[in-house]
Amino acid sequence: MSLKALHKKHVLTPWVAQAPLNPPLVVRGEGVWLYDEEGRRYLDLSSGLVALNLGHGHPRLVRAIAEQAATLAYAAPSLFHDKRALLAKALSDLSPWPEGARVFFTPSGTEANEDALKFVRHLTGRFKVLAAYRSFHGATHASASLTGENRRWPSEPGNAPGVVHFFAPYPYRSPFYTEDPKEETARALDHLERVLLHEDPKRVAAIFLEPVVGSNGVIVYPEGYLEGVRALCDRHGILLVFDEVMTGFGRLGAAFAALRFGVVPDLITFAKGVTSAYVPLGGVLVRETLARYFDENPLPTGHTYSGHPLAVAAGLASLEAYREEGLFERVLAMEGFFQESLKALKDRHPVVGDVRGLGAFYALELVRDRETKEPLSPWHAPFSPAMQALQKALWQEGVYLLAKHNILVVAPPLTIKEEEFLEGVERLSRALRQVEVEALG
Repeated sequence: MSLKALHKKHVLTPWVAQAPLNPPLVVRGEGVWLYDEEGRRYLDLSSGLVALNLGHGHPRLVRAIAEQAATLAYAAPSLFHDKRALLAKALSDLSPWPEGARVFFTPSGTEANEDALKFVRHLTGRFKVLAAYRSFHGATHASASLTGENRRWPSEPGNAPGVVHFFAPYPYRSPFYTEDPKEETARALDHLERVLLHEDPKRVAAIFLEPVVGSNGVIVYPEGYLEGVRALCDRHGILLVFDEVMTGFGRLGAAFAALRFGVVPDLITFAKGVTSAYVPLGGVLVRETLARYFDENPLPTGHTYSGHPLAVAAGLASLEAYREEGLFERVLAMEGFFQESLKALKDRHPVVGDVRGLGAFYALELVRDRETKEPLSPWHAPFSPAMQALQKALWQEGVYLLAKHNILVVAPPLTIKEEEFLEGVERLSRALRQVEVEALG
């Protein structure tokens, strides 16, 4: 039996029916490229799951992980550890709070959101939390409850209690029936305040928000919305939590979206880019003025792999690489190039209804008809035949792209060269043309 057949027989792949699966079996990565067992290469235009910010095989990270494994491969989280201290200090220095922050390390982003939920309830003495419908915060019990989209459904009816969802802006498909960004912001904030009033704001501990919506469409909120949410939180004594699992560590051209937008939350959850996904690591950044609460009160959580030595060593190496290679600044400098290159696809392909994003984080929303905005694949349903055909065409063209319903997420490694990105756009264009001809007529 081939390795590919062995994988299909014994491995369960997340979120999809198993029978139709037929991706390549990848065995190696180098830079922005993945290689399968036959040596064919695929351009990784989504950084895996918007995680591999430094690309594949970065020598600094490989060296740091190997050196740490040879020195100390595990230390209980109750012990102090040199790399934990150094990474926590570095993250505090990157944080948006003048007073700094403390870090609780987790094995992943979903656990970071689980623990942030515990923290805000302990810090405020309140029980309810709000999160947007069009969101993903993880797949474990409480983070699935925070999640607003269909990946929450398999956890029901046992979702964590006290979570209330609301609608946030989505300019391309406005839930507030407007095409005016200012009106979208005003109506969205009015809606959020109405939800708060019906839930009693004095009972609400926190609002969880992706500062740019991630896998649900890379939605950049219109100007004033994040500022308005911050003001609502301040008015009612509610904590604001930014889920920066995808947006952190240079994806938007800054260490955190909070810094890019100038809106300061009270806690930040992170993962993915902190180690460039080389070793699983997540965490919660808690601003110092709040973290002091735990000086006299026991921390209400813990994990066997909290601050795992291999992970924090990889995290330190990643932050050093971002800084020494000037990658946050590079993303800002390349933002216009990314936007222009992707918007050219909309000019060439009627199936592309919208192109949006900033930094190195974009979405193509695919439609059957631009006038009606009918999605190429229905929301909250298995991929349509046309979307399945597109995924097959992308593999044939040698491109990996994260797809969710009718969305393609374009989020290349921050190290990608202009010519590599243009090659990826051209391959994507050929795949779109093939689907337009074969599937849509």
